[in-house]
Amino acid sequence: MEKTRILMVCLGNICRSPLAEGIMRAKLFGRNNYEIDSAGTGGWHVGDPPDPRSVAIAKQMGLDITGQRGRQFQATDFDRFDHIFVMDNSNHRDVLKLARTEHDKHKVSLILDTLFPGENVDVPDPYYGGNDGFAKVYDMLDQACEILKERL
Repeated sequence: MEKTRILMVCLGNICRSPLAEGIMRAKLFGRNNYEIDSAGTGGWHVGDPPDPRSVAIAKQMGLDITGQRGRQFQATDFDRFDHIFVMDNSNHRDVLKLARTEHDKHKVSLILDTLFPGENVDVPDPYYGGNDGFAKVYDMLDQACEILKERL
């Protein structure tokens, strides 16, 4: 059976997309026909673990994302992944700039379109805020990933 490959993308790949990857992995646990990964549009945190606040909220919710490491989105990710879920409109623009074909472009969507279809709602970047921002982001991503799980 061929795997469905899902990529979660944010700016630095240390806050939102690692949480989305961890949440989606947990929701699809035991289903061997899925591969989930994450990346950032920027390269500042390549090789870095997730932000400690993302690790903490994930741990609080029973998830371990400590093994993840930041990487930068590449045009070749269009070849590898079937679905590319971006966290905000800026990420959306940056990923689409690397698209080579219409087929590539059709793989990309805002993750919160699952909750707010057509409204172009961003997952807020909690990096410069407090711990409560990470909890809010976790809740948004958990709801979105639950809907994605049902659709996939």
